Amino acid sequence: MPLTTAVRTTSGPGAPRPAQNSPVLLLLHGYGSHEHDLLGLAPQLPSGHEVVSLRAPLQIGPVAFAWFPLEDPGNPDPAAVARATDDLLAWVDAELAGRTVVPVGFSQGGLMVTQLLRARPDRFPAGVVLAGFTLAADLPHDDELGQVPVLYAHGDADTIISPLTVARTSAWLRAHVALEEREYPGLAHGVSAEVLADVAEFLARVAPGA
Repeated sequence: MPLTTAVRTTSGPGAPRPAQNSPVLLLLHGYGSHEHDLLGLAPQLPSGHEVVSLRAPLQIGPVAFAWFPLEDPGNPDPAAVARATDDLLAWVDAELAGRTVVPVGFSQGGLMVTQLLRARPDRFPAGVVLAGFTLAADLPHDDELGQVPVLYAHGDADTIISPLTVARTSAWLRAHVALEEREYPGLAHGVSAEVLADVAEFLARVAPGA
């Protein structure tokens, strides 16, 4: 299913429109959410970026969308994930050609961040995974990731993403990317002010705005 709905804004508090060649922060929401959900993060992110928040293609409710069906949480069908990845890459190629793109995803959207990096390691210079996970499968370009910086932020009270899935994700990222992992005591399946501060610091360092 083609991706067609996106909303755009700018990063930083009251920031002016960034330069035409500014890096793009591509926000990917979680299961059952929509393209407006993560826009509230934009004022907390470093200035000088265009922020694009994209709606996932699978509609599961009146205003609820997903990147792929939720069957076994943390262990989705690889074929469904591959289709979602292909659709997302096609959208990026069509709509953000020539732009530096850093994906930032929450939960299921966090898996899509890792999928983009794994599918096109030369296209995305960094990624942010918020309470997300990785696909438990070997992919063709896994050994080409090199030292792509990835921030993996998650709470130790998350009851949605299991501890086993978190451990698997942490181990995979540590083996394949330049991992910066943050675990937040008492944080459930969500994003806190402390998480946002760490995300802002990471993005300012690895993908400064134009």
